[in-house]
Amino acid sequence: MLYSDQVMDHFLHPRNAGVIEDADGVGEVGNAKCGDIMKVYLKVKDGIIDDVKFSTFGCGSAIATSSIATEMIKGKPLEEALRLSNKAVVEALGGLPAYKLHCSVLAEEAVKAAVKDYYDRHGVAYDPHLFSGCADCEHCGYGSGGNSGCGQ
Repeated sequence: MLYSDQVMDHFLHPRNAGVIEDADGVGEVGNAKCGDIMKVYLKVKDGIIDDVKFSTFGCGSAIATSSIATEMIKGKPLEEALRLSNKAVVEALGGLPAYKLHCSVLAEEAVKAAVKDYYDRHGVAYDPHLFSGCADCEHCGYGSGGNSGCGQ
């Protein structure tokens, strides 16, 4: 089977899909190469992600990775959400085909972009290196025509 049961379940029954109109942080990332665009909305209370929603335009893997990523960060402190990795997303989904690993990278980047937006809006100081995307990654060259789905 090409996709795991978890991938199919999150694709067919996505969790946390939608928009938070008065979001505290919003992150949008996209990949013109494959056409996937992900947007993550955060509602934060006392440093904890109280609510999270996503809207994704893309393939089934993009929807599934968005769905599982929101489940993985909901109810967690912002600092923990920043530690979400594309590898953890793939593992939680029971794997992805190699040519779809870029979707897990986008999910990680969308979460981090939403947290960064929250920090920027609320004047929270942060280390900019926490938000360097895989587009600048020397390991995989993602975003510069290299392989996607860094395994660092």
